[in-house]
Amino acid sequence: MTVSGTDATTIRNAIDARDPLPGTAGFAGSVDGLLVRDVLGRYPLFFERDDHRTWAHSQSRLDNPTRLPAGHVHDGDGTERIWTLPDPVSITDTATAVEQLRTSLTEATRAVETEGLAVAFSGGLDSALLAAWFDAPLYTVGFPGSHDITAARTAASLLDVELTVVELDHDAIAKAVPDVVAATGRTNAMDIQIALPLWVVANRVAADGIDRLALGQGADELFGGYAKVAKAPEDPRVSAETVQRARREVVETLPEQLERDIAAVRGAGVQPVTPLLHDDVVSVALSLPGELLVTDCGERKWALRLAARKWLPDRIAFREKKAVQYGSLVARELDRLARQSGYKRRMDDHVTKYIRHLCEDSSDREGQQRG
Repeated sequence: MTVSGTDATTIRNAIDARDPLPGTAGFAGSVDGLLVRDVLGRYPLFFERDDHRTWAHSQSRLDNPTRLPAGHVHDGDGTERIWTLPDPVSITDTATAVEQLRTSLTEATRAVETEGLAVAFSGGLDSALLAAWFDAPLYTVGFPGSHDITAARTAASLLDVELTVVELDHDAIAKAVPDVVAATGRTNAMDIQIALPLWVVANRVAADGIDRLALGQGADELFGGYAKVAKAPEDPRVSAETVQRARREVVETLPEQLERDIAAVRGAGVQPVTPLLHDDVVSVALSLPGELLVTDCGERKWALRLAARKWLPDRIAFREKKAVQYGSLVARELDRLARQSGYKRRMDDHVTKYIRHLCEDSSDREGQQRG
């Protein structure tokens, strides 16, 4: 039996009790002849279409990979959903909710070994919490003058910690694209724009002899960090009628997103660490009412910001941050490169076409070198 993330006994108990949040940071692997994957898909798992005994955390390692969906088990004959996210009673008292959240965050960080660990740092709330918790080097990435580099430098100064800045240019991102595609198995523009900064940071971390990278993944989904959640039910991007239900919608998208992000980091030779996705944190987050996710004034991730005051100054705890593809300027500059290469915006999905062009060119060069 081989499993990543926890021990076999915990998984057996979770199967018997149908417990989706048994106190782990995720798991996937083989237990008693069953393939298993946790409810949030924090560890990807693929198996050979005709032989479930042959499996891997990366589809690139298999000839005919089949994805095991999050929350499912597979016994060779079929796949069954064992775990679904709970729908707990809301914690309506703000002080109680914040204290329970702080306790869960503390418990989640205690399990993290800091030796050989770095932090992917953007200067926003989520990564700043990681920086405050862990005695580990910080790395940020972006084009010169980007929002993320400026915010990271400011936050690092406030926290009095050192920061390594990985500056991007057009050659760097064009060169990285085929590697990111190979790692993630995806070519669409949005996925590559998000995964590329992660891959670049992980690649630099690996070059510096560090083998684990702490990420703030999951916080936006769990704590109401998206505009479409804050604007529910008016925003057409969600179908829910309340902020709380809209938050659940985006939490349920985590398995697909994590598969991309984890693959990008691992593809650069580094193991991801995601403390904000520990079961204890997820359990409390799902108990938060809508007003502790988004305030009447539209302040998002409210409960997490209040909890963060234990570790962070208000200038960081209440700072708004752009998504990584925009804060690093990767999305803007990939678009610029695409247009410079003849892929104009009037073309359907022009950046995706440019990404595929870069991969084809890279493959042709590799073929010529082998020949």
